[in-house]
Amino acid sequence: MSPQERKKLILDLLAEKESLSVKEFAERLSISEITIRRDLLLLSEQGLLARTHGGAMQMEAAQVLFNFENKLDKKQAEKDYIAGLAAKFIEPNDTVFLDCGSTVFALCKYLRNIPKLKIITNSLPILGELISYKDLEINMIGGEVDIARKAVHGHIAYEHISKYHAHKAFIGVDGISLQNGLTAHSEKEAGMSQAIAKQADTVFLLCDSSKIEKDSYLKFAPLSMVDYLITDANFDAKQKQAYEKKGLKVICK
Repeated sequence: MSPQERKKLILDLLAEKESLSVKEFAERLSISEITIRRDLLLLSEQGLLARTHGGAMQMEAAQVLFNFENKLDKKQAEKDYIAGLAAKFIEPNDTVFLDCGSTVFALCKYLRNIPKLKIITNSLPILGELISYKDLEINMIGGEVDIARKAVHGHIAYEHISKYHAHKAFIGVDGISLQNGLTAHSEKEAGMSQAIAKQADTVFLLCDSSKIEKDSYLKFAPLSMVDYLITDANFDAKQKQAYEKKGLKVICK
């Protein structure tokens, strides 16, 4: 197989699956990991893919990875729909964790009329959106600010989260599947999701149906970390049944 053929096959694999590890590339193409690493480096230098820790991802996925504005622009109708469903579970006097996901951000407009909420978040856009709401308390998680993602991450943030308890947590995800559970592009965001879920009585995962049965770069949690999966009305009925058999309560209507 020529180098050009290998590179084409690598890009073809990434077209099918958003991200792959070096080991997965090597197994799929039946070539050595050393050769794969060399090819990934060359393709990365040509701007055709983005290197990750231990593999590579589509360039398009990498470009939106830490860009909150780009995420907001995608599937906004679905995000609003999901947020509307999720808001029905929030009650007066609740303490609620909100992570920095764009679908979670869509919840903000539904919180205005729910009295006496306490919000704990690592999201700067959520802080900016909610700070003027009356009858609402905000606890901004401290730590290192990721400017591009407009969120706070890091070990100090985890320590902050560990000091609080919430009735409910609303988190986003980059991918979820029956086989691999919850997956993410970023170790930072995966760590925040785990930290938040650990401190909440009930965990709601908000994601549009295009992310379901789609694995991202980093496997970070089993399905059991989540109590509810809230998605849009396009979710396949057979898949819904399969997730419910795994113990998730699925809300899509």
